[in-house]
Amino acid sequence: MHHFSLYELNKLVGEALAKNLEPSYWVVAEIGEMRQNQNGHCYLELVEKDAHQIKAKSRATIWSYTFRNLSGWFEAITGESLKPGMSILCNVTVQYHEVYGFSLNIKDIDAQYTLGERAKRKQEIIASLHADGIFELNKELPLPVAAQHIAVISSESAAGFGDFIDQLSGNVEGFRIHVELFGATMQGDKAETSIIAAMHRVFERAVEFDLLVLIRGGGASVDLDCFDAYQLASHIAQFPLPVITGIGHERDETIADLVAHTKMKTPTAVAEFILSGIRQFDCKLDERFKTLANKLLATTTEKLLEIDQLAGRFQRHVRQILNDQNMALQGMKHQLAYGQHNVMKSQMQYLDGQMYTLARVPMKLIEQQEWSLGHLQKELEFIDPVNVLRRGYSITLINGVSIAKTKNIKAGAELKTIAHDITVESTITKILNTDHGKGKV
Repeated sequence: MHHFSLYELNKLVGEALAKNLEPSYWVVAEIGEMRQNQNGHCYLELVEKDAHQIKAKSRATIWSYTFRNLSGWFEAITGESLKPGMSILCNVTVQYHEVYGFSLNIKDIDAQYTLGERAKRKQEIIASLHADGIFELNKELPLPVAAQHIAVISSESAAGFGDFIDQLSGNVEGFRIHVELFGATMQGDKAETSIIAAMHRVFERAVEFDLLVLIRGGGASVDLDCFDAYQLASHIAQFPLPVITGIGHERDETIADLVAHTKMKTPTAVAEFILSGIRQFDCKLDERFKTLANKLLATTTEKLLEIDQLAGRFQRHVRQILNDQNMALQGMKHQLAYGQHNVMKSQMQYLDGQMYTLARVPMKLIEQQEWSLGHLQKELEFIDPVNVLRRGYSITLINGVSIAKTKNIKAGAELKTIAHDITVESTITKILNTDHGKGKV
C-alpha cells in the first residue's frame, strides 16, 4: 500500500494550492487579534462572524516593510490605526507551509472600505440613538448663560487639559471659574468604560455644576473609536447637564460630538466658548445696568421736576392759606375787640346794677329792721305791766307769784293786788271754784 509522510502530504497540499489558486485575493475580514514583534512584523488573526459566532478564522502576516507603509497610509486616510475589532478589506496571498500550515500574507489594505464600514457602523448607531428617542435630549437642555462651575472629564496629564485650564485662568476680565477634573482614560480599549465611570461620578454631584466638558488633546488623532460607541453616546445624550466636547479630532465629527449639547474642535476652543458666554452675560449686565441707570436718571429728573412743581404749588397754596388765615384772624381780632367792648360794657352795666342793688339792700334791711324794732317796741310797751295796769287791769300775787300760776291755794293765804295807782293786801277767807265755760262759780 502506498503511503505519504506528513511532510510529503503537507507539501502536496501546498503544491495543489499553488497550482489552483490565484496569485492574490481581496478578502473581507475582522481583525480578531493583532500584535507586532520586535522586528516590526505584524501578526494577525482574521475572523468572520455570523451572529457573533466565529464561522471562519485564519492567521495572517504583514511583514515589517509592508506594515510600516500600510499602517501610516491607513491612519492618514481613516484617522485611526489598525486594531482588533476593525473590519478590513485586504489583498492577500495564500500560503501553505509544511510546518506552519495555512496562512495569509497581507499585501495591501483598502482604507476606503474601512471608512465605509466605519461610516456604516456609525450610521447604524446614530439610527439606534434616534430610535431610542435620546439623540437630541442633551441638546434640548438650556445652556447656562454664565457657566462658572465646570466638571471636566479628561486625562490629567493630557496637554489638552492644560490648554483648557490656561485659557480659562488667563482671561483678561478676571472671571472666576471653578473647574473640577474627573480623571479618565481618553484613548485605547479601556477609554469607553473609564469615561462612563467618570460620568457616573459627575452625575452623583450634578447639582454642583453648570455643565460637563469632555476634552481630549495633545496626541495623535487615533484611537477615537470609543467616541463612536453606542454606550458612551447614550450616556452623553441622557446626561442631566449640558455636555460640551472638545475631542480634538479635525477630520469629522464623532457620535459623541453629535449627541453632545455643543461640539468644539479643541479644548482651547471649549474654554473660549465658555468665556464668550460669560462675556456676553457680563455685557448684557452692563447694558442693563446702563439702561437702568439712564431710566433711573430720567425718572429722578422727572420726579425732581414734579417735586419742584409740587413745591411751588404747595408754597402758593400755603401762602394763600396763610393769607386767608391772616384775614380770618384780623376779622376775629376785630370781632373779639368789638365783642370784648360789648362784654365789658354789659359787665359794667351788670356791676352797676349789682352795686346799686347792693347799695339798696342795707338801707332796706335797716328800714325793715327799724320797722320791726318799732313794732316790737310797741308790742313790748303794750304788754308792759305798767301799761296794762294803766288800762285798768290789776295783778294778784300769792307769795310773789301770780295767782294764776299758783296751785293748791288755801284759805288764809295772803294776797297782794296791784292796780295802776294802788296796792291792796288781803287774806283769803273762802275759795270758790269757777266754771268759765258755763259761767258758774
